Amino acid sequence: MEFTPDILQKLNEIDERFKSLNQKTETHLEGLIYSKPITYWDYIQTDALLNLQIQRTVLPDEMVFIMYHQINELLFKMMLWEIDQLCHTEVPSTDFFTEKLMRVSRYFDMLTTSFDIMRDGMDVEQYMKFRHNLTPASGFQSAQYRLIEFASTDLINLIDYRYRATIDRNTPYEHALEHLYWQAAGKDYKTGEKSYLLAEFERKYKKQFLDFMEEYNTINIWRKFKQLPEETQNDPKLIKAMRHYDYTVNVTWVMGHYNTAKKYIESVDGPQEATGGSDWKKYMHPRYQRRIFFPELWSEEELKSWGENV
Repeated sequence: MEFTPDILQKLNEIDERFKSLNQKTETHLEGLIYSKPITYWDYIQTDALLNLQIQRTVLPDEMVFIMYHQINELLFKMMLWEIDQLCHTEVPSTDFFTEKLMRVSRYFDMLTTSFDIMRDGMDVEQYMKFRHNLTPASGFQSAQYRLIEFASTDLINLIDYRYRATIDRNTPYEHALEHLYWQAAGKDYKTGEKSYLLAEFERKYKKQFLDFMEEYNTINIWRKFKQLPEETQNDPKLIKAMRHYDYTVNVTWVMGHYNTAKKYIESVDGPQEATGGSDWKKYMHPRYQRRIFFPELWSEEELKSWGENV
């Protein structure tokens, strides 16, 4: 092997890199002698990934249901990866801000169109059988989706409308958590008692939620936007990206989910509940919950008609 100037330069860069880590370059180079070449299946962990689908019934379409929701969770992780970069950049440029938002929006666009897989890709009769094996589990219990909400907007925009007048930025996080819009879907509206669905969800994730709420209180997407120079806040491309993200997450994607649930849940006669027992229509439909991440970017008329024309 000929040690050309380019190769020598790379070796020097490698040496500088390991010196900055207080490591010996020679040790790492020797390790390369015994390393195995990477393969696609090792890098992607294909075998592990494809063994995570465990059915609870003998009904074939349950596998579609499991894999679809696992794909959702992977996409949620991708969204949080992008949001983390945006929110932890001290002064993001307009282009960087816009690009990160559009990446997350594209993931949600993908999820929205993918509801066709759920809506038309499962046998209704099979679903109505295996869904009873899922009770009381519910997509309500997607912790990553809650983190996306916390990282997107001020907590007041996630608070149940009935309690917003009594909560502000100085409200303790635990109190705010108890009054988030989705709490209503997990409580008996007469007694206020929490369902097993909600109690278990909080048992597993409450501490993580409280820590995350505190972390993103001043660096969520809306706060980062408001910290930008006024000229940047008025950039048409950035405003369009903010509005697209808000509408995609809180209307388009939600309605895709709602219409899919509606097809299956209403396929049989009589009153039907979601697997977690929630009042799924009022919980899911945007005209009831009126979740809006960036209300200041919408006109009064748009806010009044939120979720009504879909």
